[in-house]
Amino acid sequence: MNFCIKTSYCALVFLFSQCIHANPTMFSDVINPNSNQELSQNDWRNSSLSMDKFIDDLLEKMTLDEKIGQLDLQSGYRGVTGPFVNAAYEQQIRNGNVGAIFNAYGAEFGKRLQTIAVEQTRLGIPIIMGHDVIHGHKTIFPQSIGEAASWDLEAIRLSAKIAAKEASADGIMWTFAPVADIVRDPRWGRVSESVGEDPLLTSAISVARVKGFQGEDISLDDTIMATAKHFVGYGASQAGRDYNSTDISEHSLWSLYLLPFKAMLDAGVTTFMTGFNDLNGTPVTGNRYLLEDVLRDKWGFKGFVVTDYTAVKELVAHGYAKDEKHAAQLAFNGGADMDMVGQTYLKYLKLLIEERKVSEARLNGAVRRILEMKWRLGLFADPYRYHDDKRAAQRILTKENLAAANDMARRSMVLLKNHNQTLPIDTKKINSIALIGPLADNRYDMIGNWAGAGDRGAQPVTVKEGLESILGEDVTTRYAKGATHSYLLSHTGMSSLMDIDVPVSGQTVQDLQTEIDEALKIAKESDVVVMVLGEDQRMSGEASSRTELSLPGNQQVLMEALRSLNKPLILVVMSGRPNDLRWADSNVDAILHAWYPGTMGGQAVADVLLGKYNPAGKLPMTFPRTVGQVPLFYNHKNTGRPIGSANPAHTPAEYTSRYDDSLNSPLYAFGHGLSYTQFEYSPPILSSEKLTPKGELTITVQVTNIGDRKGEEVIQLYTHQKVGSITRPIKELKGFQKLEFAPGETKNVKFTLTPADLAFFRADMTWGTEPGEFDVMVGGASNQVQTLAFTLTD
Repeated sequence: MNFCIKTSYCALVFLFSQCIHANPTMFSDVINPNSNQELSQNDWRNSSLSMDKFIDDLLEKMTLDEKIGQLDLQSGYRGVTGPFVNAAYEQQIRNGNVGAIFNAYGAEFGKRLQTIAVEQTRLGIPIIMGHDVIHGHKTIFPQSIGEAASWDLEAIRLSAKIAAKEASADGIMWTFAPVADIVRDPRWGRVSESVGEDPLLTSAISVARVKGFQGEDISLDDTIMATAKHFVGYGASQAGRDYNSTDISEHSLWSLYLLPFKAMLDAGVTTFMTGFNDLNGTPVTGNRYLLEDVLRDKWGFKGFVVTDYTAVKELVAHGYAKDEKHAAQLAFNGGADMDMVGQTYLKYLKLLIEERKVSEARLNGAVRRILEMKWRLGLFADPYRYHDDKRAAQRILTKENLAAANDMARRSMVLLKNHNQTLPIDTKKINSIALIGPLADNRYDMIGNWAGAGDRGAQPVTVKEGLESILGEDVTTRYAKGATHSYLLSHTGMSSLMDIDVPVSGQTVQDLQTEIDEALKIAKESDVVVMVLGEDQRMSGEASSRTELSLPGNQQVLMEALRSLNKPLILVVMSGRPNDLRWADSNVDAILHAWYPGTMGGQAVADVLLGKYNPAGKLPMTFPRTVGQVPLFYNHKNTGRPIGSANPAHTPAEYTSRYDDSLNSPLYAFGHGLSYTQFEYSPPILSSEKLTPKGELTITVQVTNIGDRKGEEVIQLYTHQKVGSITRPIKELKGFQKLEFAPGETKNVKFTLTPADLAFFRADMTWGTEPGEFDVMVGGASNQVQTLAFTLTD
């Protein structure tokens, strides 16, 4: 895989098609119960008209109430038997008060709602049906942060394509993804939905997902609309606490947080979603500068903007609006087209228009954008195109989909440590494995949070099942739960079970000790110990921020007890964020981070542990040594007193930017990830020591697999501008290539830099380059690079 920044921002072109497979007469014999007129093929629903003419005609026929109804997005409900809506909700659709709905998947269920919208309203306008298809629909792929660890754009695009194929066969035509929030604080729960800390990697992955969801033509029945979210700055929530304020300088906003959204816009994303946060004092849901001045005027976005769940109403709680009516006014005039769940537009927009506080022209523009997406989806040609039970049976949870999920899960895993080649487990040298931990035989947590319509009860493959399917009777697998991973268990400073403050699910201290004793018993009887530990999936995702990054429950006590046996000790971590793994790094022989690996996760973990697959994942986010270092990220800036500097005026080492009780460096750096083989990098070569304003620079490095296994390596390219009109990051990712190597194989890897790759927002906030000296760095991780220098000339 290959991605460089100069190719990430392509010319703005929507991936939509106006070529709808239309049947102009399909509505000719429908009688609308709310009208005495028979609708004919000459009515506005004659979709053989051009899109613009079609929407012009429709807007002329719509009342003010019908227009406002198009701006309302409502949620269905989920019951034991599946999604449902109540009678009052159905009447809202019948009244034309619902333009879109989410949590309404299922071909039969969706068809029933669409029938009400199309056949029981005055104008019969179809509704858009959405769902949170974040990392799969029913075939669940790894959490987004895990997929990002693959650095494999084609695999990520394929996972989104499969998710769209399943969702579109199940009544869904719109997903609220990708999440492109840059995040530098692992305390934030929604790290699991993000793709990490770097703007170039986030841009590349977000574009791959947009293309996977939307394909080349969103009118096709196996594609869905994507949503760029959360616009913008939500990942910088203060203290890592969800829904909290964000305070971002103008320079950081443009240089970091906005870049992935511009990349998705250029790739043709159809919708944007506002965040919950306020940005520099203005909630983004009512932020005209962002939604109108930047998104529409400067960037030229033509799709529609939807708010997050009740975000319009929350302008009151922010202290930005005096009441809900005022909130509706601020949000709508600010650029938010569709109100998710809050119904503030339904209640107040008509009155606001009558009071001339909102213009009807603004309303017509918002309605037009929503109707245009319905046209592009093909809903006016065939409103039931997404509601085919036969297609659902053919496309969902197929063998091919499950195989792709298994492959993606394996690609996502990061080998953090592997002392003395403990992994892969050599089954020829052992007779038994002790499999221990609350996530070792656990289906529920395997697919993580925001898992779409995924089945937590029966579908996921556990690690125990995965190992047993490969080992058969050749190696004995002994299992014990050993500990709890519940967030209800207080563990701060816990050195023994006596420090537990809160019992979990009725468990007593004695119950927990019994679990550890059982684990110790089977470990003593086994040759190798594999611990599968981590976080309850509810500890990641929305409203799941943490002040601690250590493994919860009594898992630390369990690890220490097992370490005392002096057996080969392997740790598999499942979580949605970087965790505090200091003790494990010093005491465990091998550490594999599996994130939440999805439906086929247990099989994928087994494949990696037993050497059926050679891990190649690289971290998309820095792992701190301690929560006290947070926020910690690779592309930080220097200080006037950087640690390790030789400053004659301040010779004592303590007067540098450092901690008294910790190293500055992370436990595991951005881009870090080991393999079962080894890669050797030759000294890189530059094509020239000077780069002219219209020239290009080639960086060549030979990479050799010096081990005896086939493996993949992510070769990473970074640059650093030594002097600028503003201080520059110590390094910035500018490109990467993921390549496969046979044992002993050498490849010449080339990167090309142009001045455009070195452009940045300068001190005066103009975008461009500044001549001067640069470092260029190549390696297998951000902290494992070789450096050369060149000069960008005038």
